[in-house]
Order: sequence, then C-alpha cells, then structure tokens
Amino acid sequence: MLNFDLHPAETRRLRKRVGRGHGSGNGKTSGKGHKGQKARSGGSIRRGFEGGQMPLQRRIPKRGFNNAFALRVESVNIKKLEIFEENSVVDSKVLKKSGIVKRKFDKLKIIGDHKLSKKITVKVDAFSKSARLCVESAGGIAEVVGGC
Repeated sequence: MLNFDLHPAETRRLRKRVGRGHGSGNGKTSGKGHKGQKARSGGSIRRGFEGGQMPLQRRIPKRGFNNAFALRVESVNIKKLEIFEENSVVDSKVLKKSGIVKRKFDKLKIIGDHKLSKKITVKVDAFSKSARLCVESAGGIAEVVGGC
C-alpha cells in the first residue's frame, strides 16, 4: 500500500542573531561591513537614489503633455458582436466577461459598418453613426447609456 498523505516537514528558520561575537560569523560589525552609508543607523537608501548623481528619471527628456483628466474611450468593432445570441442584451459588463474588451476604460464606443445578422440590444456610452444604423437595421436597439 502506498501512502499519499506524505508531505515535507515544516521548516523553521531561526532569526539572524547579529552582534554576538566573531564566532557567530556576524559579530563586531554585525554583517554591515566597515563604515559607509549602509553601515549607519537609518542608512536605508530610497528607491531610485543614485548617490547624488542626477537620477535616471530626471535625466531622460520628457515630451508632450499627459492629460490626467483625459477619458479613456475603448472602441469595439460591431463585427465582434456577432458572437452574441439573438435577442441578447449587450453592455460593458457582458463585453468584458466575454473577453472582447480587456483594458480599463472610462467610456465604451461601438464603431464599424458591418451588417449584423442578429437582433440584439446594445447598451454602451456611444455609437458611430454607421454602427447605430447597423444595429437598428438588424432590428435591434442601440441605446446610449451615460453619453460621450
């Protein structure tokens, strides 16, 4: 009989006891070496600090303007809505769950001029003129929720 209940023993690592004599291997300077910034108390160096040299983040040129208040509008081609069944309701949550939309967005817009073969209800923030026409010509409803 084989026993499959075996598992490795729980390991216990003792904490490093520094400054307990040279026989411990961490005596005298307690593993900090001799002098220098890292040997001092409170001698931690902040992320990105390069010893007084101008940090890389400040050395490289910056171009253009980054608008912190810009809205991220994700566009979905109407061709991708063919995967949904007849009379289904398609909104941003459904599109995210189905994997059509993967990135984060503030507004969702349907674009394109593909002929839909199914009657579906689409509820998103915006439509292109041709996309709205395609949904409605197939007998579906193009509903704007929110507004763009």
